[in-house]
Amino acid sequence: MGTICAIMLAENGHDVTLWSAFAAQAAETEAARENLRFLPGTKLPDGLRVTADDAEALAGADLAISAVPTQFVRGVWQRLAPHCPADLPICSVTKGIENGTLLRPTQVLADVLDAGEYRRALAALSGPSIAPEIAAGLPATVAIASSDADLAERVQTLISRPYFRAYTNEDLVGVEIAGATKNVVAIAAGVLDGMKAGDNAKAALVSRGLSEITRLGVAMDALAETFAGLAGVGDLVTTCISPVGRNRSFGEAIGRGMTTNEAVAAAKGVVEGVATTESVVALAKRYKVDMPITRAVHDVLFGGVAPEEAIRGLMTRPLKAE
Repeated sequence: MGTICAIMLAENGHDVTLWSAFAAQAAETEAARENLRFLPGTKLPDGLRVTADDAEALAGADLAISAVPTQFVRGVWQRLAPHCPADLPICSVTKGIENGTLLRPTQVLADVLDAGEYRRALAALSGPSIAPEIAAGLPATVAIASSDADLAERVQTLISRPYFRAYTNEDLVGVEIAGATKNVVAIAAGVLDGMKAGDNAKAALVSRGLSEITRLGVAMDALAETFAGLAGVGDLVTTCISPVGRNRSFGEAIGRGMTTNEAVAAAKGVVEGVATTESVVALAKRYKVDMPITRAVHDVLFGGVAPEEAIRGLMTRPLKAE
């Protein structure tokens, strides 16, 4: 997603530097003029620079897009902090919850760069945005959330393309919680696919998954309507059905009989939902929210429970009103 954002910004005529934490990957991407690992065949626009130099990454920048997997956000930005201007606004496209601290990505950024005080303007871009589809110019629509309306509108203007439409949203908490929790449900959707459990089961999973995601978000002071929008049900549906989504594909491997470690090793890139499952279970406990699907995913991934047993447990819970 970092490469996609860099491409769209460059297409809009902006001066863009794409930074990687890995020197070899940056050199390969610069030489090939494409991200061979994640977006092979998608050429980088002329003028888009690729570097692994920390000082060069943010030199002269007036906006940063953070596309680092959740569990690495803290370490990467601690590394970049000496080169980060105090007033540099940052838009996160990361979807997850940090283990241990249970912080959202923008909270981690604030914690690292602003000593826990929310002085810096921060935003989050989230929604149904499968990167290969965007790279192919297929239409996609997302939400950009921030407590700073000017920043949200600025990012909206900078990154929108004829094939990429962005809406602003004031609910930063809701947009980030939705983006994180949908990955947990997507793992469950993949498990159903791997077991060939059928479309009825997946429809029930998506609808009931959305219900428990919304309950958690509202308990954390998010707006319920956020979960009925692009960052909520929109992203949830895409992630649960896309054949290239990492979380769904990971879950499918589990449903076909792989262990958690085997499925992680087979995945191409970081599967955000694995670590996020642990964090969401902890958040549900903290806010006293019932999240049976999330608990079931946690039991399968970390508790040695067979997928068939987890499904049976969900289906045989005490009957109640919807």
